[in-house]
Amino acid sequence: MSPNILLAFIIGYFVVLISVSFFTSKKSLDNSTFFIANRNSKWYLVAFGMIGTALSGVTFISVPGQVGSLAGHQFEYFQFVLGNALGFIVVATVLLPLYYRLNLTSIYGYIEKRLGTVSYKTAAGIFLLSRTIGSAFRLYLVVIVLQRFIFDSYGIPFFATVLISLSLIWLYTFRGGLKTIIITDTLQTVFLVLSVLLTIYFICDSLNLGIVEAFETVKNSGYSKIFFVDDFLSNRFHIGKQLIGGMFVTIAMIGLDQDLMQKNLSCKNIGEAQKNMFTFTGIFVIINLFFLSVGALLYVYASKNGIAIPVDATGTPRTDFLFPEIALNHLSVIPAIVFMLGLTAATFATTDSALTALTTSFCVDFLGFNKKEDINSKKSINLRHLVHVAFSLLMFLTVILFNEVNNKAVVGAIFTVASYTYGPLLGLYTFGLLLKKRGVHDKLVPFICILSPAICYFLNQNSVKLMGGYVFDNELILINGLITFTGLLIISNKQAKIAY
Repeated sequence: MSPNILLAFIIGYFVVLISVSFFTSKKSLDNSTFFIANRNSKWYLVAFGMIGTALSGVTFISVPGQVGSLAGHQFEYFQFVLGNALGFIVVATVLLPLYYRLNLTSIYGYIEKRLGTVSYKTAAGIFLLSRTIGSAFRLYLVVIVLQRFIFDSYGIPFFATVLISLSLIWLYTFRGGLKTIIITDTLQTVFLVLSVLLTIYFICDSLNLGIVEAFETVKNSGYSKIFFVDDFLSNRFHIGKQLIGGMFVTIAMIGLDQDLMQKNLSCKNIGEAQKNMFTFTGIFVIINLFFLSVGALLYVYASKNGIAIPVDATGTPRTDFLFPEIALNHLSVIPAIVFMLGLTAATFATTDSALTALTTSFCVDFLGFNKKEDINSKKSINLRHLVHVAFSLLMFLTVILFNEVNNKAVVGAIFTVASYTYGPLLGLYTFGLLLKKRGVHDKLVPFICILSPAICYFLNQNSVKLMGGYVFDNELILINGLITFTGLLIISNKQAKIAY
Protein backbone atom coordinates (compact mmCIF):
# COMPACT_ATOMS: atom_id res chain seq x y z
CA MET A 1 0.00 0.00 0.00
CA SER A 2 1.54 3.31 -1.09
CA PRO A 3 2.32 5.72 1.78
CA ASN A 4 1.48 8.56 -0.63
CA ILE A 5 -2.12 7.36 -0.96
CA LEU A 6 -2.49 6.92 2.81
CA LEU A 7 -1.01 10.34 3.51
CA ALA A 8 -3.32 11.98 0.99
CA PHE A 9 -6.23 10.27 2.68
CA ILE A 10 -5.16 11.52 6.15
CA ILE A 11 -4.85 15.07 4.85
CA GLY A 12 -8.28 14.93 3.21
CA TYR A 13 -9.79 13.48 6.37
CA PHE A 14 -8.62 16.38 8.51
CA VAL A 15 -9.67 18.94 5.94
CA VAL A 16 -13.21 17.60 6.39
CA LEU A 17 -13.02 17.80 10.21
CA ILE A 18 -11.56 21.31 10.23
CA SER A 19 -14.26 22.44 7.79
CA VAL A 20 -16.95 21.01 10.10
CA SER A 21 -15.34 22.87 13.00
CA PHE A 22 -15.41 26.14 11.10
CA PHE A 23 -19.13 25.94 10.35
CA THR A 24 -20.19 24.69 13.81
CA SER A 25 -18.25 27.30 15.75
CA LYS A 26 -18.30 30.47 13.65
CA LYS A 27 -21.32 31.89 15.51
CA SER A 28 -20.59 30.60 19.00
CA LEU A 29 -17.10 30.92 20.44
CA ASP A 30 -17.91 31.30 24.15
CA ASN A 31 -17.20 28.96 27.05
CA SER A 32 -20.80 27.79 27.39
CA THR A 33 -20.56 26.41 23.86
CA PHE A 34 -17.17 24.82 24.51
CA PHE A 35 -18.13 23.17 27.83
CA ILE A 36 -21.71 21.93 27.35
CA ALA A 37 -22.73 22.96 23.80
CA ASN A 38 -25.32 25.33 25.33
CA ARG A 39 -27.23 22.21 26.49
CA ASN A 40 -28.80 21.97 23.07
CA SER A 41 -27.37 18.75 21.60
CA LYS A 42 -29.63 16.25 19.84
CA TRP A 43 -29.70 13.02 21.84
CA TYR A 44 -29.41 10.76 18.79
CA LEU A 45 -26.26 12.56 17.61
CA VAL A 46 -24.75 12.25 21.09
CA ALA A 47 -25.67 8.54 21.28
CA PHE A 48 -24.12 7.69 17.94
CA GLY A 49 -21.07 9.92 18.39
CA MET A 50 -20.26 8.39 21.77
CA ILE A 51 -19.52 5.07 20.04
CA GLY A 52 -16.37 6.50 18.47
CA THR A 53 -15.29 8.02 21.79
CA ALA A 54 -15.92 4.86 23.80
CA LEU A 55 -14.16 2.45 21.44
CA SER A 56 -10.83 4.18 20.57
CA GLY A 57 -8.14 3.09 18.17
CA VAL A 58 -6.88 0.56 20.73
CA THR A 59 -10.20 -1.28 20.50
CA PHE A 60 -10.08 -1.07 16.72
CA ILE A 61 -6.77 -2.94 16.42
CA SER A 62 -6.43 -4.76 19.77
CA VAL A 63 -9.82 -6.47 20.13
CA PRO A 64 -9.61 -8.22 16.74
CA GLY A 65 -5.96 -9.08 17.42
CA GLN A 66 -6.68 -10.65 20.81
CA VAL A 67 -9.18 -13.13 19.36
CA GLY A 68 -6.42 -15.48 18.24
CA SER A 69 -3.79 -14.72 20.88
CA LEU A 70 -1.83 -17.53 22.52
CA ALA A 71 -3.52 -16.66 25.83
CA GLY A 72 -6.75 -18.05 24.37
CA HIS A 73 -8.92 -14.94 24.49
CA GLN A 74 -11.26 -15.90 21.62
CA PHE A 75 -14.57 -14.02 22.12
CA GLU A 76 -14.18 -13.72 25.93
CA TYR A 77 -14.15 -9.92 25.57
CA PHE A 78 -17.87 -10.07 24.78
CA GLN A 79 -18.51 -11.12 28.39
CA PHE A 80 -16.88 -7.85 29.44
CA VAL A 81 -19.03 -5.96 26.91
CA LEU A 82 -22.19 -7.47 28.45
CA GLY A 83 -20.95 -6.22 31.82
CA ASN A 84 -20.45 -2.82 30.21
CA ALA A 85 -24.11 -2.85 29.13
CA LEU A 86 -25.22 -3.44 32.74
CA GLY A 87 -23.01 -0.56 33.84
CA PHE A 88 -24.49 1.77 31.22
CA ILE A 89 -27.97 1.05 32.60
CA VAL A 90 -26.80 2.00 36.12
CA VAL A 91 -25.24 5.21 34.78
CA ALA A 92 -28.46 6.13 32.95
CA THR A 93 -30.79 5.45 35.87
CA VAL A 94 -28.70 6.51 38.89
CA LEU A 95 -25.94 8.96 37.97
CA LEU A 96 -27.45 10.96 35.10
CA PRO A 97 -30.55 12.01 37.11
CA LEU A 98 -28.20 13.20 39.88
CA TYR A 99 -26.07 15.29 37.52
CA TYR A 100 -29.11 16.91 35.91
CA ARG A 101 -30.77 17.58 39.25
CA LEU A 102 -27.68 19.52 40.37
CA ASN A 103 -27.32 21.27 36.97
CA LEU A 104 -23.62 20.40 36.79
CA THR A 105 -21.07 21.39 34.17
CA SER A 106 -18.35 19.26 35.75
CA ILE A 107 -19.68 16.07 37.33
CA TYR A 108 -17.16 16.41 40.18
CA GLY A 109 -19.17 19.37 41.45
CA TYR A 110 -21.31 16.74 43.23
CA ILE A 111 -18.34 15.76 45.41
CA GLU A 112 -17.81 19.40 46.43
CA LYS A 113 -21.44 19.77 47.44
CA ARG A 114 -21.49 16.43 49.26
CA LEU A 115 -18.04 15.91 50.83
CA GLY A 116 -16.08 19.16 50.65
CA THR A 117 -13.55 21.16 48.64
CA VAL A 118 -10.49 18.94 49.16
CA SER A 119 -12.48 15.84 48.21
CA TYR A 120 -13.74 17.69 45.13
CA LYS A 121 -10.24 18.69 44.00
CA THR A 122 -9.06 15.12 44.64
CA ALA A 123 -11.79 13.64 42.44
CA ALA A 124 -11.12 16.13 39.63
CA GLY A 125 -7.37 15.54 39.95
CA ILE A 126 -7.90 11.78 39.64
CA PHE A 127 -9.78 12.34 36.39
CA LEU A 128 -7.13 14.67 34.97
CA LEU A 129 -4.35 12.18 35.75
CA SER A 130 -6.22 9.11 34.52
CA ARG A 131 -7.61 10.62 31.34
CA THR A 132 -4.28 12.22 30.36
CA ILE A 133 -2.38 8.94 30.77
CA GLY A 134 -5.14 6.79 29.26
CA SER A 135 -5.71 9.01 26.23
CA ALA A 136 -2.00 9.47 25.61
CA PHE A 137 -1.53 5.70 25.74
CA ARG A 138 -4.32 5.13 23.23
CA LEU A 139 -2.90 7.78 20.93
CA TYR A 140 0.59 6.28 21.27
CA LEU A 141 -0.48 2.80 20.19
CA VAL A 142 -2.10 4.16 17.05
CA VAL A 143 0.58 6.72 16.18
CA ILE A 144 3.16 3.92 16.06
CA VAL A 145 0.97 2.27 13.40
CA LEU A 146 0.85 5.53 11.41
CA GLN A 147 4.60 5.89 11.88
CA ARG A 148 5.33 2.35 10.70
CA PHE A 149 3.11 2.39 7.61
CA ILE A 150 3.25 6.05 6.52
CA PHE A 151 5.66 8.52 8.11
CA ASP A 152 8.77 6.33 8.24
CA SER A 153 8.67 6.35 4.43
CA TYR A 154 9.21 10.13 4.46
CA GLY A 155 11.89 10.12 7.16
CA ILE A 156 9.61 11.99 9.56
CA PRO A 157 10.61 11.31 13.20
CA PHE A 158 8.15 9.94 15.73
CA PHE A 159 7.90 13.14 17.77
CA ALA A 160 6.90 15.08 14.64
CA THR A 161 4.15 12.54 13.86
CA VAL A 162 2.74 12.99 17.37
CA LEU A 163 3.00 16.78 17.15
CA ILE A 164 1.25 16.84 13.77
CA SER A 165 -1.56 14.61 15.05
CA LEU A 166 -2.20 16.71 18.16
CA SER A 167 -1.93 19.99 16.24
CA LEU A 168 -4.61 18.85 13.80
CA ILE A 169 -6.88 17.81 16.68
CA TRP A 170 -6.32 21.16 18.37
CA LEU A 171 -7.22 23.01 15.17
CA TYR A 172 -10.73 21.60 14.99
CA THR A 173 -11.52 21.60 18.73
CA PHE A 174 -10.14 24.82 20.21
CA ARG A 175 -12.97 27.04 18.93
CA GLY A 176 -16.20 25.12 19.24
CA GLY A 177 -15.23 22.54 21.87
CA LEU A 178 -18.08 20.18 22.70
CA LYS A 179 -20.43 21.67 20.10
CA THR A 180 -17.92 20.75 17.40
CA ILE A 181 -17.09 17.40 19.02
CA ILE A 182 -20.75 16.29 18.92
CA ILE A 183 -20.77 16.71 15.12
CA THR A 184 -17.25 15.46 14.36
CA ASP A 185 -17.64 12.42 16.62
CA THR A 186 -20.89 11.53 14.85
CA LEU A 187 -19.10 11.79 11.52
CA GLN A 188 -16.15 9.76 12.80
CA THR A 189 -18.44 7.06 14.20
CA VAL A 190 -20.04 6.75 10.75
CA PHE A 191 -16.55 6.19 9.36
CA LEU A 192 -15.74 3.71 12.14
CA VAL A 193 -18.89 1.59 11.71
CA LEU A 194 -18.58 1.72 7.92
CA SER A 195 -14.98 0.60 8.19
CA VAL A 196 -15.84 -2.44 10.33
CA LEU A 197 -18.66 -3.55 8.04
CA LEU A 198 -16.62 -3.04 4.86
CA THR A 199 -13.63 -4.84 6.37
CA ILE A 200 -15.83 -7.87 7.02
CA TYR A 201 -17.10 -7.67 3.44
CA PHE A 202 -13.61 -7.43 1.90
CA ILE A 203 -12.19 -10.31 3.95
CA CYS A 204 -15.22 -12.48 3.19
CA ASP A 205 -14.87 -11.60 -0.49
CA SER A 206 -11.20 -12.62 -0.41
CA LEU A 207 -12.18 -15.91 1.24
CA ASN A 208 -15.11 -16.41 -1.21
CA LEU A 209 -17.61 -16.44 1.66
CA GLY A 210 -21.22 -15.26 1.60
CA ILE A 211 -23.04 -14.00 4.71
CA VAL A 212 -24.19 -17.45 5.83
CA GLU A 213 -20.83 -19.05 5.05
CA ALA A 214 -19.01 -16.25 6.95
CA PHE A 215 -21.17 -16.83 10.01
CA GLU A 216 -20.49 -20.56 9.90
CA THR A 217 -16.77 -19.95 9.36
CA VAL A 218 -16.56 -17.72 12.43
CA LYS A 219 -18.64 -20.17 14.47
CA ASN A 220 -16.44 -23.14 13.52
CA SER A 221 -13.12 -21.28 13.50
CA GLY A 222 -12.03 -22.22 17.00
CA TYR A 223 -11.93 -18.53 17.93
CA SER A 224 -15.59 -17.93 18.77
CA LYS A 225 -15.98 -19.22 22.33
CA ILE A 226 -17.80 -16.51 24.31
CA PHE A 227 -18.61 -17.83 27.77
CA PHE A 228 -15.88 -19.11 30.09
CA VAL A 229 -17.37 -20.84 33.15
CA ASP A 230 -14.52 -23.07 34.40
CA ASP A 231 -12.15 -22.49 37.31
CA PHE A 232 -13.40 -19.24 38.87
CA LEU A 233 -10.33 -18.80 41.08
CA SER A 234 -7.48 -18.91 38.55
CA ASN A 235 -9.23 -18.15 35.25
CA ARG A 236 -9.27 -14.40 34.69
CA PHE A 237 -11.61 -14.93 31.72
CA HIS A 238 -14.36 -16.39 33.95
CA ILE A 239 -17.77 -14.92 33.11
CA GLY A 240 -18.37 -13.83 36.71
CA LYS A 241 -15.18 -11.76 36.79
CA GLN A 242 -15.83 -10.29 33.36
CA LEU A 243 -19.45 -9.30 34.04
CA ILE A 244 -18.65 -7.76 37.43
CA GLY A 245 -15.53 -6.09 36.11
CA GLY A 246 -17.25 -4.81 32.99
CA MET A 247 -20.13 -3.37 35.00
CA PHE A 248 -18.02 -1.52 37.57
CA VAL A 249 -15.37 -0.41 35.08
CA THR A 250 -18.21 1.21 33.10
CA ILE A 251 -19.73 2.88 36.16
CA ALA A 252 -16.33 4.27 37.17
CA MET A 253 -14.68 4.99 33.82
CA ILE A 254 -17.82 6.19 32.01
CA GLY A 255 -20.32 7.34 34.63
CA LEU A 256 -17.68 9.02 36.80
CA ASP A 257 -15.60 10.32 33.88
CA GLN A 258 -16.07 13.90 32.73
CA ASP A 259 -15.27 12.97 29.12
CA LEU A 260 -18.26 10.73 28.37
CA MET A 261 -20.63 12.43 30.81
CA GLN A 262 -19.93 15.88 29.36
CA LYS A 263 -21.65 14.81 26.17
CA ASN A 264 -24.68 13.54 28.09
CA LEU A 265 -24.93 16.81 29.99
CA SER A 266 -25.17 18.69 26.70
CA CYS A 267 -28.64 17.23 26.04
CA LYS A 268 -31.70 19.40 26.70
CA ASN A 269 -33.04 17.36 29.65
CA ILE A 270 -32.67 14.11 31.56
CA GLY A 271 -35.20 12.31 29.36
CA GLU A 272 -33.17 12.93 26.21
CA ALA A 273 -29.92 12.09 28.01
CA GLN A 274 -31.34 8.72 29.08
CA LYS A 275 -32.62 7.96 25.57
CA ASN A 276 -29.10 8.71 24.41
CA MET A 277 -27.56 6.25 26.91
CA PHE A 278 -29.95 3.38 26.17
CA THR A 279 -29.52 3.79 22.41
CA PHE A 280 -25.76 4.02 22.78
CA THR A 281 -25.72 0.82 24.85
CA GLY A 282 -27.47 -1.20 22.14
CA ILE A 283 -25.16 0.06 19.38
CA PHE A 284 -22.10 -0.49 21.58
CA VAL A 285 -22.90 -4.17 22.17
CA ILE A 286 -23.57 -4.87 18.48
CA ILE A 287 -20.49 -3.07 17.16
CA ASN A 288 -18.19 -4.94 19.56
CA LEU A 289 -19.58 -8.24 18.31
CA PHE A 290 -18.63 -7.12 14.80
CA PHE A 291 -15.10 -6.27 15.99
CA LEU A 292 -14.71 -9.78 17.41
CA SER A 293 -15.99 -11.26 14.16
CA VAL A 294 -13.38 -9.25 12.25
CA GLY A 295 -10.75 -10.80 14.53
CA ALA A 296 -11.87 -14.37 13.78
CA LEU A 297 -11.93 -13.68 10.04
CA LEU A 298 -8.47 -12.10 10.16
CA TYR A 299 -6.98 -15.23 11.71
CA VAL A 300 -8.80 -17.47 9.22
CA TYR A 301 -7.43 -15.30 6.39
CA ALA A 302 -3.92 -15.33 7.88
CA SER A 303 -3.97 -19.11 8.24
CA LYS A 304 -5.18 -19.64 4.67
CA ASN A 305 -2.55 -17.30 3.20
CA GLY A 306 0.39 -18.25 5.42
CA ILE A 307 0.61 -14.86 7.16
CA ALA A 308 2.44 -14.95 10.49
CA ILE A 309 1.57 -12.75 13.44
CA PRO A 310 3.86 -9.67 13.22
CA VAL A 311 6.61 -9.26 15.82
CA ASP A 312 8.20 -6.19 17.40
CA ALA A 313 11.91 -5.33 17.50
CA THR A 314 12.53 -7.90 20.25
CA GLY A 315 10.83 -10.69 18.31
CA THR A 316 7.76 -10.69 20.56
CA PRO A 317 4.49 -11.48 18.71
CA ARG A 318 2.26 -8.39 18.44
CA THR A 319 -1.34 -9.33 17.71
CA ASP A 320 -2.09 -5.57 17.62
CA PHE A 321 -0.30 -5.43 14.28
CA LEU A 322 -2.19 -8.28 12.58
CA PHE A 323 -5.13 -6.15 11.44
CA PRO A 324 -2.98 -3.34 9.96
CA GLU A 325 -0.56 -5.90 8.45
CA ILE A 326 -3.32 -7.69 6.52
CA ALA A 327 -5.29 -4.55 5.63
CA LEU A 328 -2.33 -2.52 4.42
CA ASN A 329 -0.04 -5.18 2.94
CA HIS A 330 -2.21 -8.08 1.78
CA LEU A 331 -5.52 -6.64 0.60
CA SER A 332 -6.17 -4.15 -2.19
CA VAL A 333 -6.08 -0.35 -2.08
CA ILE A 334 -9.72 0.19 -1.12
CA PRO A 335 -9.67 -2.16 1.94
CA ALA A 336 -6.44 -0.46 3.06
CA ILE A 337 -8.07 2.97 2.87
CA VAL A 338 -11.14 1.62 4.65
CA PHE A 339 -8.93 0.30 7.47
CA MET A 340 -7.10 3.61 7.80
CA LEU A 341 -10.43 5.41 7.80
CA GLY A 342 -11.67 3.35 10.75
CA LEU A 343 -8.41 3.53 12.68
CA THR A 344 -8.13 7.29 12.23
CA ALA A 345 -11.77 7.85 13.17
CA ALA A 346 -11.55 5.71 16.30
CA THR A 347 -8.29 7.31 17.44
CA PHE A 348 -9.12 10.93 16.96
CA ALA A 349 -12.72 10.65 18.16
CA THR A 350 -11.24 9.55 21.50
CA THR A 351 -8.41 12.06 21.67
CA ASP A 352 -10.38 15.15 20.62
CA SER A 353 -13.06 14.35 23.16
CA ALA A 354 -10.47 13.81 25.91
CA LEU A 355 -8.75 17.15 25.25
CA THR A 356 -12.09 18.96 25.44
CA ALA A 357 -13.03 17.20 28.69
CA LEU A 358 -9.62 17.83 30.28
CA THR A 359 -9.86 21.51 29.41
CA THR A 360 -13.40 21.71 30.79
CA SER A 361 -12.55 19.95 34.05
CA PHE A 362 -9.49 22.10 34.75
CA CYS A 363 -11.29 25.34 33.94
CA VAL A 364 -14.35 24.50 36.03
CA ASP A 365 -12.87 22.42 38.86
CA PHE A 366 -9.58 24.24 39.44
CA LEU A 367 -10.03 27.71 37.94
CA GLY A 368 -13.63 28.07 39.13
CA PHE A 369 -15.18 29.16 35.84
CA ASN A 370 -18.64 28.03 37.02
CA LYS A 371 -18.40 30.44 39.97
CA LYS A 372 -17.55 33.50 37.90
CA GLU A 373 -20.20 36.10 37.17
CA ASP A 374 -19.34 36.20 33.47
CA ILE A 375 -18.10 32.81 32.29
CA ASN A 376 -17.99 34.11 28.72
CA SER A 377 -15.79 37.16 29.26
CA LYS A 378 -12.90 37.68 26.86
CA LYS A 379 -10.43 37.03 29.68
CA SER A 380 -12.06 33.69 30.53
CA ILE A 381 -12.15 32.61 26.87
CA ASN A 382 -8.45 33.46 26.41
CA LEU A 383 -7.60 31.56 29.59
CA ARG A 384 -9.52 28.53 28.32
CA HIS A 385 -7.51 28.66 25.08
CA LEU A 386 -4.28 28.58 27.10
CA VAL A 387 -5.48 25.59 29.12
CA HIS A 388 -6.43 23.77 25.91
CA VAL A 389 -2.94 24.36 24.50
CA ALA A 390 -1.34 23.27 27.78
CA PHE A 391 -3.17 19.93 27.83
CA SER A 392 -2.28 19.34 24.18
CA LEU A 393 1.39 19.83 25.06
CA LEU A 394 1.06 17.64 28.15
CA MET A 395 -0.41 14.82 26.07
CA PHE A 396 2.40 15.28 23.53
CA LEU A 397 5.04 14.91 26.25
CA THR A 398 3.28 11.86 27.71
CA VAL A 399 3.20 10.09 24.34
CA ILE A 400 6.90 10.87 23.81
CA LEU A 401 7.61 9.41 27.27
CA PHE A 402 5.80 6.19 26.36
CA ASN A 403 7.90 5.94 23.23
CA GLU A 404 11.15 6.54 25.12
CA VAL A 405 10.30 3.83 27.64
CA ASN A 406 9.72 1.54 24.64
CA ASN A 407 8.90 -1.43 26.85
CA LYS A 408 5.50 -3.03 26.43
CA ALA A 409 5.42 -4.37 30.01
CA VAL A 410 6.28 -1.01 31.56
CA VAL A 411 3.87 0.93 29.35
CA GLY A 412 1.15 -1.61 30.14
CA ALA A 413 1.84 -1.22 33.85
CA ILE A 414 1.51 2.57 33.55
CA PHE A 415 -1.86 2.16 31.83
CA THR A 416 -2.98 -0.33 34.49
CA VAL A 417 -2.00 2.05 37.28
CA ALA A 418 -4.01 4.78 35.53
CA SER A 419 -7.07 2.54 35.45
CA TYR A 420 -6.62 1.82 39.17
CA THR A 421 -7.24 5.47 39.94
CA TYR A 422 -10.89 5.24 38.91
CA GLY A 423 -11.50 2.93 41.89
CA PRO A 424 -11.31 5.83 44.38
CA LEU A 425 -13.89 7.72 42.30
CA LEU A 426 -16.18 4.71 42.63
CA GLY A 427 -15.66 4.74 46.40
CA LEU A 428 -16.22 8.50 46.72
CA TYR A 429 -19.50 8.50 44.83
CA THR A 430 -20.76 5.33 46.52
CA PHE A 431 -20.09 6.83 49.95
CA GLY A 432 -21.80 10.09 48.99
CA LEU A 433 -24.89 8.36 47.58
CA LEU A 434 -25.38 5.64 50.21
CA LEU A 435 -24.40 7.38 53.45
CA LYS A 436 -26.24 10.66 53.04
CA LYS A 437 -26.13 11.51 56.73
CA ARG A 438 -22.37 11.23 57.09
CA GLY A 439 -19.58 13.55 56.00
CA VAL A 440 -15.81 13.03 56.03
CA HIS A 441 -12.70 14.73 57.37
CA ASP A 442 -12.11 16.45 54.07
CA LYS A 443 -8.34 16.91 54.32
CA LEU A 444 -7.75 13.17 54.82
CA VAL A 445 -9.53 12.12 51.64
CA PRO A 446 -6.46 12.43 49.33
CA PHE A 447 -4.55 9.96 51.52
CA ILE A 448 -7.36 7.42 51.26
CA CYS A 449 -7.47 7.83 47.47
CA ILE A 450 -3.71 7.19 47.22
CA LEU A 451 -3.67 4.28 49.69
CA SER A 452 -6.48 2.33 48.01
CA PRO A 453 -4.81 1.84 44.57
CA ALA A 454 -1.55 0.97 46.35
CA ILE A 455 -3.28 -1.80 48.32
CA CYS A 456 -4.96 -3.04 45.13
CA TYR A 457 -1.63 -3.18 43.33
CA PHE A 458 -0.20 -5.27 46.19
CA LEU A 459 -3.20 -7.59 46.11
CA ASN A 460 -3.01 -7.99 42.34
CA GLN A 461 0.68 -8.92 42.50
CA ASN A 462 0.25 -11.41 45.36
CA SER A 463 -3.31 -12.73 45.03
CA VAL A 464 -2.25 -16.23 43.93
CA LYS A 465 -0.22 -16.67 47.12
CA LEU A 466 -2.51 -14.81 49.53
CA MET A 467 -5.92 -15.84 48.18
CA GLY A 468 -5.59 -19.53 47.35
CA GLY A 469 -4.71 -19.16 43.68
CA TYR A 470 -7.19 -16.37 42.88
CA VAL A 471 -6.30 -14.26 39.83
CA PHE A 472 -7.76 -10.76 39.48
CA ASP A 473 -8.95 -9.19 36.27
CA ASN A 474 -11.20 -6.13 35.73
CA GLU A 475 -13.16 -6.86 38.92
CA LEU A 476 -10.19 -5.41 40.83
CA ILE A 477 -11.77 -1.98 40.36
CA LEU A 478 -14.63 -3.09 42.64
CA ILE A 479 -12.13 -4.03 45.36
CA ASN A 480 -10.48 -0.64 44.83
CA GLY A 481 -13.81 1.11 45.34
CA LEU A 482 -14.62 -0.96 48.44
CA ILE A 483 -11.26 -0.13 50.04
CA THR A 484 -11.82 3.57 49.35
CA PHE A 485 -15.36 3.35 50.72
CA THR A 486 -14.09 1.64 53.90
CA GLY A 487 -11.37 4.27 54.33
CA LEU A 488 -13.91 7.07 53.96
CA LEU A 489 -16.16 5.37 56.50
CA ILE A 490 -13.27 5.27 58.99
CA ILE A 491 -12.64 9.03 58.63
CA SER A 492 -16.34 9.92 58.46
CA ASN A 493 -18.45 12.00 60.84
CA LYS A 494 -22.12 12.79 61.30
CA GLN A 495 -21.99 16.31 59.92
CA ALA A 496 -22.87 15.58 56.31
CA LYS A 497 -23.20 18.13 53.51
CA ILE A 498 -26.42 17.25 51.72
CA ALA A 499 -26.04 17.85 47.99
CA TYR A 500 -29.65 17.39 46.95
